[in-house]
Amino acid sequence: MLVGAIEAGGTKFVCAVSDEQLEIKERVSIPTTTPEETMKAVFAFFDQYELSAIGIGSFGPIDVNPQSETYGYITSTPKVAWQNYPFLLKVKERYNIPVGWTTDVNAAAYGEIKKGAARGKSSCIYITVGTGIGGGVVIDNHVIHGYGHPELGHILVRRHPEDEYAGTCPFHGDCLEGLAAGPAIEKRFGLKGQELDESHTAWDIEAYYLAQAMMNYTLVLSPEMIVLGGGVMKQAQLFPLIYKHYEQLMNGYVATPKLESYIVPCGLKDNAGITGCLLLALDEWHKTN
Repeated sequence: MLVGAIEAGGTKFVCAVSDEQLEIKERVSIPTTTPEETMKAVFAFFDQYELSAIGIGSFGPIDVNPQSETYGYITSTPKVAWQNYPFLLKVKERYNIPVGWTTDVNAAAYGEIKKGAARGKSSCIYITVGTGIGGGVVIDNHVIHGYGHPELGHILVRRHPEDEYAGTCPFHGDCLEGLAAGPAIEKRFGLKGQELDESHTAWDIEAYYLAQAMMNYTLVLSPEMIVLGGGVMKQAQLFPLIYKHYEQLMNGYVATPKLESYIVPCGLKDNAGITGCLLLALDEWHKTN
């Protein structure tokens, strides 16, 4: 049996085909341009295979409410060409097979709890910090959806005492994403994060915002582990700074595991999302067989 996966990102679509043991047979990267161009290439890739199911983890916001008229759509994305695009419907029209549908970060969270850093846990949060900030939540080994899906990157945070930057988020200005995503670092200091020295004040400011987010996620959801991925989190010096600010902010209010084993780097690296999508595809196949 073969299953397919689509990790749909704002910059590229990663598509893969694997067997039931998650051994990948082929994997491609397709630029995210227009829906017509991108999906033509996606379909050309999957048309080569006889698939039993597909799992999709998409950039968003997306509609995950099965009762909604726009279920399966990409909705109010800043990528104008993809606004109100019926992603799930187009895939189902092409392939009459079960299709799993969630956000890219939910898929990554699912990958991490099944095969990555949170393996063996029953709950985790996955946060990606890169061009934007997004988060996925798994509770009792189930990806969390409600009326919509979690948007953990757009929570409000206290401003760092030394930070006067207005924020990059087009919707909220100085929400977490607006203050701590990669573009905010670059616009605040005039250099990309990877060009800044490890001792630069940027990292303390960044850690202050991320620690507030980790505290809020702990207080609201009490996950067994928080996994951090994305390009910004490849700066390893951030983790000790996050632990420092987290301890100061939490001030002993609730107990957590030792922070080094509670707020951790992504175990699957750049494969978390595609792994989660493959697992979602297998889940969908098992639901109907």
